[in-house]
Amino acid sequence: MEMPIYNSLYPSTVSLPAYNVRALGVVGNGIRKETRAIQQIIDQCAQHGGGTIYFPAGIYLTGSLHLRSFITLYLDAGATLLFSRDFEDYPPVQTRWEGVECYGFSPLIYGNNLENISVIGRGTLDGQGSVWWDAFKERREQGRTGPETEFERELARLNTGYESSGSGGGGRETQFLRPPLVQFMNCRNVHLEGLTHQNSPFWNTHLVYCENVVIRSVTFKNPPNAPNTDGLDLDSCRNVRVSDCYFDVGDDCLCLKSGMDADGRRVGKPTENITITNCTMLHGHGGVVIGSEIAGSVRNVTISNCIFLGTDRGIRLKARRGRGGIVEDLRVSNILMKRVLSPIVMNMFYRCGAKPEDWYFSSEPQPITETTPVFRNMAFANITAREVRAAAGFLHGLPEMPIQEVRFHDLLIEMSPLLEEITEPPAMMFGLKPMAGKGIWGKYLQDVQFAHVRIETQQGEGLFLEESQDIEIYRFSLKNFRKEIPGIVLNQVENACIHACLQGSLSENFIQLQGQQTRNIFLDDRYFTHVTQGFLPRSG
Repeated sequence: MEMPIYNSLYPSTVSLPAYNVRALGVVGNGIRKETRAIQQIIDQCAQHGGGTIYFPAGIYLTGSLHLRSFITLYLDAGATLLFSRDFEDYPPVQTRWEGVECYGFSPLIYGNNLENISVIGRGTLDGQGSVWWDAFKERREQGRTGPETEFERELARLNTGYESSGSGGGGRETQFLRPPLVQFMNCRNVHLEGLTHQNSPFWNTHLVYCENVVIRSVTFKNPPNAPNTDGLDLDSCRNVRVSDCYFDVGDDCLCLKSGMDADGRRVGKPTENITITNCTMLHGHGGVVIGSEIAGSVRNVTISNCIFLGTDRGIRLKARRGRGGIVEDLRVSNILMKRVLSPIVMNMFYRCGAKPEDWYFSSEPQPITETTPVFRNMAFANITAREVRAAAGFLHGLPEMPIQEVRFHDLLIEMSPLLEEITEPPAMMFGLKPMAGKGIWGKYLQDVQFAHVRIETQQGEGLFLEESQDIEIYRFSLKNFRKEIPGIVLNQVENACIHACLQGSLSENFIQLQGQQTRNIFLDDRYFTHVTQGFLPRSG
C-alpha cells in the first residue's frame, strides 16, 4: 500500500506497510473506547515486520497502548488520541517513577526494550489528566500516608519496601503512582516529532535508559496548576537531540535526571551527550532543569538559542546530600529570558520531599561520600534576562563540596521594578527568604569567574559572595539607585581578583570586603571612584 507518510527527514512518498486504523474498524468518534482494536493493529503491524499506523482526523478514545519495535504512529492534523479517565485502563507495568525502579500505572503510550520507534504527525495526544490531578490533590488534602484503594494496594504488593524509597513530592507513600503520558524505557532509535502532548496525569513525556533519540517540533502543554506535570524528562538517556519544541507546563519544562539515591546509584546510568536548542519555555517551575534525581550523574550537555518566558527559574540545577551524582560539562549559550523568577539557580540544599530537620540541610560540613552531589565545569555565555522577579542568580553549594569551575560570560540581567509583586524566594530551600530585586548571590563557590556581567538591580548588591575561594571578577558593572548599597560584596572570601570593573551605580562604596577570613584579594581599583578597603585583612 503506497501512501504519503509524514517524515521530515525524508519528505516524500514512500512505500511502507501502512495501516489506516479507520479502514481496520476503528471508529474514532471519541465515545467508544477502542483500546483493544488499536492495540491489535499495533501487534499485527509488528508481526509483519513493522510499518506505519495512520490515524486520520478524528477522536480516538483509548486506554494504555504498548508500542512495538519498527512501528511508527502517525497522527494526522485533527487526529487526537484521547486517553480514558478510567484508572483500570492502565494496569501495572515496570517503570522508573521519580528515579526509582518499581511498578506503576501503565503510561498512556508505553514501550520497553524496543528499537526504531516513532510517534509523529500533526495531531494530539491528550491524557485527560484532570481526573488524576484531582485524585492526587484529594489524597494530599486528606493527609493520606498509605495505600487505600485496590489499585494502590496492588502496587504496594508489587513494590516491596516502597516505604524506604525516596520521594520527590509526587505521592509515593500512597502508591498512587500516576503515569506519564508517554514513556519509553530501554529503547534505541526513538523519534518524536510534530505532535502536541497535553494534559498528562504526571510527567508528560518520560524517556528512561534510551539511546539515540530525536525530539523535534513537539508541543508539551499542561495547565500551570497541574501537579508534577513536567514537560520532557530525559532519565539516564544518552545521545539525545531536542530542538524546536514548545513548552507550557505545570512543573519543570525540560528536565535531565539519572535516578534517585541508592536505587539510582545501583543502576548507575548517566544522562549524557544531550543537545537542546531552539526551544521556547513558558510558565514552568524551570526552563531547563537538571535534578534533583542525579545519582547516575549528568554530563556533556549543551543548551543554546532558547527563550524562557515567565518560568520560575531559567537554568535550574537542584540536588541535596543523599542524592549523590555529578553534574559536569554543561554549556549554556544564547539564551533570552523575560519575567523569570531567577535566571540561573544552582541549589544543593533542595528541600522538596524532605523535612527541615533532616541531616541533608545541616550547615556544618559533612563527610564526602558517594551520596555527596557535585556540580562542576560549567559555562554560561550570552544570556539576557529582563524584568527578573527575584534575584539575578542564586548559587548555593555545600560547605564540604563547593560549586566548582564555573564561568559566567556576557550576561545582562535587569530586575523588575515591580517589587511589590515579588513574594517568592529564588530557590526551593528551607529558610530562604524572598530576594526581591537583588543581584547574584553565591555561597560555597570555588574557581568561579564573572566576566562582562552587567546587573541592573532595584535594591541590593549586584554580586554578593560568601565563604568562597578562587574568584575572578572582570568587567563587572552594576546599575542601581541606592547610595548605601555596594556593587560587589565579598564576605569570608579567599583568593579573589577584581579588575577592570565599571561603576554605573550611585553607590558610594562600590566594593565592600567583609569578614575576618577574607584574604588574598587583588583589587585593580583604577576604575573605581570609591572602594571600601577597611574590612580587608592582611594577606596570609
